[in-house]
Amino acid sequence: MKRWSIRIVLGLVALFVLAQVVPYGRAHHNPASVREPVWDSSQTRQLAAAACFDCHSNLTTWPWYSNIAPGSWLIYRDVVGGRGTLDFSEWQRAQDVSAGDVAEAVRGGSMPPWYYTLLHPKARLSAADQERLARGLEKTLASSPPGR
Repeated sequence: MKRWSIRIVLGLVALFVLAQVVPYGRAHHNPASVREPVWDSSQTRQLAAAACFDCHSNLTTWPWYSNIAPGSWLIYRDVVGGRGTLDFSEWQRAQDVSAGDVAEAVRGGSMPPWYYTLLHPKARLSAADQERLARGLEKTLASSPPGR
């Protein structure tokens, strides 16, 4: 049993080291911000910056652990997917969500995701802040729709 345990641990270490060779997830590129929405208030922008911008803008902060696989793969996937769905830095292009979808995701607690808030305490929103952000995003998207 002890021999198998050692083999399993060595195998896992070898897989971890081998995973570092895979280049996916390390292309940390923040394109220039083209245009943000006309925010309904500075408070809405501050809440969005704290809870949303790392995945939904070109202002991503790439922490040191975003260079270590397999975490780098997951972080990169989330950022690329987030920017593809809703990008506050590319407001001149059509976005893939409606104001209702965005507000529902914030109010329902699915945005920001729980696993993101574990390492980003500033992204943890109180119930009051969730409601303020949801209302602010609804107003912002209504008065400054994307793609125009």
